[in-house]
Amino acid sequence: MTTSERLKMAAGEWYTCIDPELEELRVAARDALFEHNGLPPRQRGNIGPALRALLGGVGDGARIEASFHCAYGFNLFLGEGAFLNAGCTILDTAPVRIGKGTLLGPNVQIYCAEHHREATGRLAGLEIAKPVTIGDNAWIGGSAVILAGISIGDGAIVGAGAVVTRNVAANATVVGNPARTIGKR
Repeated sequence: MTTSERLKMAAGEWYTCIDPELEELRVAARDALFEHNGLPPRQRGNIGPALRALLGGVGDGARIEASFHCAYGFNLFLGEGAFLNAGCTILDTAPVRIGKGTLLGPNVQIYCAEHHREATGRLAGLEIAKPVTIGDNAWIGGSAVILAGISIGDGAIVGAGAVVTRNVAANATVVGNPARTIGKR
């Protein structure tokens, strides 16, 4: 029995992103993003209508500034009052959960996909998707990068420009590349 690439992606198995079904889903996301990013701010509101309909879940008062980019949208879940500043990119090949009251600075990048380590695997489009979770009331500084499979605890602070390669404990502050803990509240 053949399993679709979308089902493999959802199951956290190796899949090929060079797939018509996945491409169609990415096109739908790009259409929603085009609307969101192109609407006048007063008309767009907190999130453009097509993008809001595409997202996996949106809590009251969640806001995404333009410009914004995501791969699929349906894997993105925003808690109440979550805020994504301009220029954020979320490659949501796996679920990305952003807790209530969490703030993402400008140009934050979240990557759920990891490409194959072998060149032949990369040429075949092989990826594996790992979820990212950011707890409630966290603050992710501008241009931080959060890699696949990472969990960031409630109240954590990720400094601007940090590259998060390991889980971050609740109320910890991390900075640098790779990010390292410099304090805990």
